[in-house]
Amino acid sequence: MAEINTSDSGGKKHRKRSSTKIDMTPMVDLGFLLITFFMLATTLAKPVTMQLAMPDKTVSDFPVTIRESQSLTVIVGKNNQVFYYQGLADDPSVVMQKTNFSDNGIRKVLFDYKARIGDPFTVVIKSTENAKYRNMIDLLDELTITGNKRYAIVNTMTNEERQKID
Repeated sequence: MAEINTSDSGGKKHRKRSSTKIDMTPMVDLGFLLITFFMLATTLAKPVTMQLAMPDKTVSDFPVTIRESQSLTVIVGKNNQVFYYQGLADDPSVVMQKTNFSDNGIRKVLFDYKARIGDPFTVVIKSTENAKYRNMIDLLDELTITGNKRYAIVNTMTNEERQKID
């Protein structure tokens, strides 16, 4: 028996078109593998620390004598100020000078002093109560930049130094 087509489409049959599907699973797997590889293969930035030479604790405490002619006393003050002098603070002929942390500041003073006195000189570092910790680190960085290896951090200031700063 024959079938009768009762549709009014004009006799054309339409084919269903399916949309193209891309499987993203391999690409995601590859992405995670690459991320894991680069995380494990790279080295993270290590923190840079400054090496400080600490005195030997086995040696008994005895006062260290430093020549006035081969020493420079540097005092870190408030508002990024740096005071420096050569000699003893109680000597009336000693003039305390003031500078800052710019390129023409304490760095220039240390280079000039090194050229005038010579290499083996000692920098005595002191700070006021109002000094910032950042300024002390900046001063230690300046000593490293200028190549000064002999310095001492002293935690007491004399009354003469306080009067000359004020």
